[in-house]
Amino acid sequence: MNKKGFASDNNSGVHPEIMIALTEANKGHTVAYGDDAYTREARKAIQHHLGERADPYFVFLGTGANVLGIGALSSSFHSVICAETAHIQEDECGAPEKFNGIKLLPVETDDGKIRVEGIEPHVKGIGFEHHSQPRIISITQATELGTVYKPEEIKEIAEYAHQNGIYVHMDGARIANAAASLNVSLREITTDAGVDILSFGGTKNGLMYGEAVVFLNAQAPDEFKFIRKQGMQLASKMRFISAQFLRYLSSDLWYQTAQHANEMARLLAEEAEKVPGIEVTQKVEANGVFARVPRDIIPRLQEEFFFYIWDEPQSVVRWMTSFDTTEQEIYDFVGLIRRLVDKG
Repeated sequence: MNKKGFASDNNSGVHPEIMIALTEANKGHTVAYGDDAYTREARKAIQHHLGERADPYFVFLGTGANVLGIGALSSSFHSVICAETAHIQEDECGAPEKFNGIKLLPVETDDGKIRVEGIEPHVKGIGFEHHSQPRIISITQATELGTVYKPEEIKEIAEYAHQNGIYVHMDGARIANAAASLNVSLREITTDAGVDILSFGGTKNGLMYGEAVVFLNAQAPDEFKFIRKQGMQLASKMRFISAQFLRYLSSDLWYQTAQHANEMARLLAEEAEKVPGIEVTQKVEANGVFARVPRDIIPRLQEEFFFYIWDEPQSVVRWMTSFDTTEQEIYDFVGLIRRLVDKG
C-alpha cells in the first residue's frame, strides 16, 4: 500500500460508498452515451441541489469541463478574466487557449480571490476590433490558495459582469469543500449568486473520476452536445460517471466528505503553527494549508509524507487533506516536522 501524504486530494482513493455505487451500476446492460436511467436520475439530483433550470452534462475531467464550458459561451476573439493562480491559467497546459482560441487575462491576487477592482482594468475596448473582447470572468471555488468566496462576494462579481454583458464561470473542482466551509447549500454559492456556468467537480472529494458542465443562469447552446463529443468528453459508458454523482448527491455524502477534509486541514494548520518556524500563509477555509517551512527540512519531510512546494523562493509549501485523512496522520506528520526542526 502506498503511504498517504498531503500532495493532493486527487491522490486519495475512492470513497467506499462510491465504489458500491459503481459495483451496482456494473450489473447488466444499459443504453450507452447517457441515455440511461442512472444519467437521468443524476441530472435530477444536480437540479435538486442547483435548481430546476440547471442543465448538466457529464464529462471525464475537470480540465475538460473548464474548456468545454468556457468554449460554449465564447469565440476565439474573446477573453477570459481569471486569477493569476487559476487552474485554467497555471495548470491546464494552455488547454483553454489551444482548444477555444481565447485569451486569458490574469488578475493579481494575494489570496486566490479576484474582486471587481481587479477585474475592471481588463474590461475595456468593448466593440473595438483591435482588442479581444471580455466575455467571461472565471472564479475558482474553493480557490487554488484554499480560500473561499462568500455568496455576497460572488454576487458582487456577477452583478458587475452582467452589467457589462459578461458571463461568470465557476471552476468548482472543490465546490463541496467551499459549501461545507461556509455551511451553505451548493445553490447559494452558484445559481443564487449569479453564476452562469459551473464546472462541477467530484474527483477531489471521493469520486473515482467524472465532472459535470452545468449551465445555470446561461442557457446551453443547442450545439453543446456536439461540442462535448468533438471535445472528446462524451463517455460511452456514462452510467459509471452518473452513478457516482447520483450516490454522491442523493444523500449528504458530498457534504460529509468535504467537511471532514476541511476539518483535517484546520487541525493540520493549528498543530503545525505550534512548531517554531512554521508559518501558515493563507486562511485555512477549505482543505488546503499553505505554510512557510524551513527550507532545509522540506526534502526530508517529503521522503515520509509527499507534498508539493508551492513557492520555492519563499519556501512555501502546499498540504492538501482528503476525505480519508485521519487525525493520526496529522499528528504523525506534525511530529516529524517538530523533530526535524528541533534537530536544526
